[in-house]
Amino acid sequence: MDVIMDFNSTLNDVLVKLFRNVNVIEERAIRTEEYKDVTTNDMHVIEAIGMDGAKNMTSVARLLEVTTGTLTIAVNSLVKKGYVDRVRSEEDRRVVLVSLSEKGRKAYLHHRKFHEQMIESVVAQLTEEEQRILEKALTKLNHFFRVS
Repeated sequence: MDVIMDFNSTLNDVLVKLFRNVNVIEERAIRTEEYKDVTTNDMHVIEAIGMDGAKNMTSVARLLEVTTGTLTIAVNSLVKKGYVDRVRSEEDRRVVLVSLSEKGRKAYLHHRKFHEQMIESVVAQLTEEEQRILEKALTKLNHFFRVS
């Protein structure tokens, strides 16, 4: 019984610290002089909008698993900061389309580079077998923690 409790305690400790550490590292990596006005949440909205052209607000909100009202607040801020462009659809004026400005595309690439470097650093320390085990374990964890 003590072994199970020790494992559970260790696992809890590792998950809490891992989540916190990734958030802190991501915040530091994002907050360069050029992107000092962007929060981690802003970057996740930028990432969800992506580089593939205009998306409607509903689809972006669904990707982020937030309400369109919550997304609207974030998008308003990003429009003011110059990272996102917003227009009404020509086909249906009720539909709002968002896309990344040039500044937003640069921020997107900056964020993507951080993630690529983070993964490269983690993978470099693991054998191929450990990589497969980690992928399988994290996929199961992600499935368990899915909000929706």
